Amino acid sequence: MNQLSLLGLAQTAASSPIETWSWSRSLVLSGVCLLVLFIASRTIQYPHVGPKMPLGPFGALFNGVSLAAFIGSMSLGHIISAFLIINFFSS
Repeated sequence: MNQLSLLGLAQTAASSPIETWSWSRSLVLSGVCLLVLFIASRTIQYPHVGPKMPLGPFGALFNGVSLAAFIGSMSLGHIISAFLIINFFSS
């Protein structure tokens, strides 16, 4: 592919209509991420290995997970919520 066709593709993608932001999508994302963190903090075999994630007053609720467990849980939560939003909440 030459540069002109790549530039044309970029302009087409940039000029396509963007869906508007909505509260329902953000609530789905937040809810799924927190649910995955809650479940993962109780099912990960070694959730306390490594530095602890400073969750403040919610540390006990999420079992005082480590930083690695928190990042992994949030990543999985984003993947699951992206699937749900694309399949069920897109117009």
